[in-house]
Amino acid sequence: MSPVKQSNENAAATLISKLKKRNIDAFFCQTSREATEKALSLMPSGSSISWGGSMTIKECGLMDAIQSGDYTLIDRMTATTPQEKREIFAKTVMADYYLMSTNAITMDGELVNIDGFANRVSCLCAGPENVIIVAGMNKVVKDIQSGLDRIRTKAAPPNTVRLGKNTPCAKNGVCGDCFSPDCICSQIVVTRRSGIPGRIKVILVNEDLGF
Repeated sequence: MSPVKQSNENAAATLISKLKKRNIDAFFCQTSREATEKALSLMPSGSSISWGGSMTIKECGLMDAIQSGDYTLIDRMTATTPQEKREIFAKTVMADYYLMSTNAITMDGELVNIDGFANRVSCLCAGPENVIIVAGMNKVVKDIQSGLDRIRTKAAPPNTVRLGKNTPCAKNGVCGDCFSPDCICSQIVVTRRSGIPGRIKVILVNEDLGF
């Protein structure tokens, strides 16, 4: 095992203990394949599943796995009208499982996220019975401020490019602290603990995943 991989594994062990103190279940997997298998083991056949926008859950293979599995999928991208979006979101908050990543996670176990319309962070905070977060070790930061800095410099710029947004960071790669109509940074949410023990489950992966 490379020194970087071993260091990540050591850090993950520390982080998992911090998360457990915050009522958050946590697991460590060496590879995306193991992480996908772990996530699937947590979701019984027939479960209803929805998800937030996440490159991580696509890159690790979890999206392909649930789409070929025996689940009821609630996909907000199938909505064609504002009313349909509202109706699908109502189903999403009642889902058995909600899949997402986190923009950053501190070494003390806090989840740091910035969202555009709050559909993702609102489901993290309340609604779905279970939330499964898959995060590469590249998302781990020292503290909350480091997490916010990471989001604004490493996550938001490529995400706006991916989504075709017209924002300063999409044009020049640098956060402009903007109020653009296309801004994807409307809400900042720090999750310091889970009010319901075990509702949030974090799967740490010893790979670089997502933005």
